[in-house]
Amino acid sequence: MTAVGLALLVPGGRGQLGRDLAALEPSDGFLHAPSSAELDVTDRDAVADAVASLASAARDAGLRPVVLNAAAYTAVDAAETDEDRAFAVNADGPRLLADACAAQDVPLVQVSTDYVFAGTATTPYEPGDETGPRSAYGRTKLAGERAVLAGWERSWVVRTAWVYGAVGGNFVKTIARLEGERDTLSVVDDQRGSPTWSADLAAGLVELAGLVALRRGPAARVLHCTGGGDTTWHGFARAVFEELGADPQRVQPCGTEAFPRPAPRPAYGVLSGAAWRDAGLTSPRPWREALRAAFAAHGDAFRGTAPAN
Repeated sequence: MTAVGLALLVPGGRGQLGRDLAALEPSDGFLHAPSSAELDVTDRDAVADAVASLASAARDAGLRPVVLNAAAYTAVDAAETDEDRAFAVNADGPRLLADACAAQDVPLVQVSTDYVFAGTATTPYEPGDETGPRSAYGRTKLAGERAVLAGWERSWVVRTAWVYGAVGGNFVKTIARLEGERDTLSVVDDQRGSPTWSADLAAGLVELAGLVALRRGPAARVLHCTGGGDTTWHGFARAVFEELGADPQRVQPCGTEAFPRPAPRPAYGVLSGAAWRDAGLTSPRPWREALRAAFAAHGDAFRGTAPAN
């Protein structure tokens, strides 16, 4: 945890990433993590009031304010027929946050995704590589990136990928459920990316917040933060089986064509962490090590046996 006295506002604070950010509340500051119902990022007045309140409270307490935007429309397939709503949350919301942060001189960190790329690369994407989203979700997230970068000079975009955590639905929970329901599973083996534990991502975002609060933010305003290394969905699923104590041979490989989806997925979504490291930020641990740690910390949640919140 950074030693900087931080005052953090986390829109989307009840979601998968938001909950892990909220768990990192600074001992020498404060963190406010409203749910999407409590702070609608598409409501200009509500956003302006929230950022102004953050700036005022931080000033009164001698702290440095930062907004970490974890609010997002993440229903990738639904966005294909609900792009207007996805755009409102993923693009208009960040634009309103950037406007409000500019008015109060508050740094903004916007979380984005590997879906802004076409997925046709064969080596890890660098932040400055050409984008080319193939889905509505990717288009709206790219629009959000551009909105914050154009709207406020003290804004940063952090792209991530294949995020899973103890809260909400995700790939790890789905595979854990299916392990108990089926003798064998078929999982696509021709899409490659980097699984990212939301707790590790949250730690990286707070570390970045400490830098930008001190006006030592990276010169590069777009960064990538994912679990170290890469695998396929098939490899990821086999690793989940291993953590469950199940036979990974029960997970069989298949091609993307076996599971047609409304939204196309990037065949290759591996993101380079070089710019993150060059900024002096801590690289997340290797994805396989992180998955082991995630099960050690929240195994019941991933297995679906944790008591309801």
